[in-house]
Amino acid sequence: MSMNNKQRWMGGVVLLGGGVLLAALLLKGNEEIEQDKAQATISHPIPKTQSNSNTAQPLQDGEMVSLQPLAVDVETEKRLLEEQRLAREKAVAEQEARAAEFLKMQQEAEAAAARKAAEEYAALNARRSSEQESSDNIPPELAEDDKAKAQRLAEEKRKLDEKKKAEQQKQDQLKSDAEKKLAEDKRKAEADKKAAEEKRKAEAEKKAAEDKRKAEADKKAADDKKRKAEEDAKKKAEAEKARDLMENGDKKWMVQVALAANQANADAVVSKLRAKGYKVTTSSTSKGIRIMVGPAKDRDVADATRKKISSDESLNMKSAWVIDWVPLDQR
Repeated sequence: MSMNNKQRWMGGVVLLGGGVLLAALLLKGNEEIEQDKAQATISHPIPKTQSNSNTAQPLQDGEMVSLQPLAVDVETEKRLLEEQRLAREKAVAEQEARAAEFLKMQQEAEAAAARKAAEEYAALNARRSSEQESSDNIPPELAEDDKAKAQRLAEEKRKLDEKKKAEQQKQDQLKSDAEKKLAEDKRKAEADKKAAEEKRKAEAEKKAAEDKRKAEADKKAADDKKRKAEEDAKKKAEAEKARDLMENGDKKWMVQVALAANQANADAVVSKLRAKGYKVTTSSTSKGIRIMVGPAKDRDVADATRKKISSDESLNMKSAWVIDWVPLDQR
């Protein structure tokens, strides 16, 4: 326990004892005042007036008793009051004297406590100084020599350096691992980005190729449709022309080389004949598509053409014959 705490405890004990003593003195003073009042009353009795015995009547049952006021001499009353005042002043003076004495005792107790605390503190300092001096007077054989101390300090420094080095290596390893992880994450992100870019590019190329193929297919279909329309228009024009020549023109002799069952067969035969330089005309009938070469102005020319076609082994059209076209309105 420190000296300040000791002083506080001692001061509290002194104050508590003083309070108890002061309360006892006050109670004792009150008792003395009461005793003085009682003695004054006994020494100076208050005279009373005699009641009129002649007028006193016996009380009946249920009647109230009427009390008569006491008559006191004025001088006697003044004297009693003065004695009471003096007694009170005396008691107050005694209480003040006791209080002053108590305060003096309390101050002396506090001074004694402070003096005792100072003495204890001085003794404690003296004991500490003696202990310090005794520790300084350690024999040389028990004291650590400079060489051992230097070795110990060197060993401690070496251990501290090793600890710092290990911590630095650990920090470097953590930093290296973090850098490797960062590089790996970056490489992976770049690879993912590259793969996504290649995938997007492949999808774009695939879509472009698909669009191109579709466009080419659409173009080819349009070209085929256009070519077919042109061929159909051309065939129709040739058929109309042949019909006009056969029905209205002067050239009425034709060489019929075949009667095709459908348009595909008719086109194949027409291609062969046109490749040989013949002028070919087709005409649709109820039995099929009629394929004819001509027309010629007379039968001999048409027959010569028939013979030429029949003798051509590459055409294989030996059943060709000459027909005479007559307009429908003249048949």
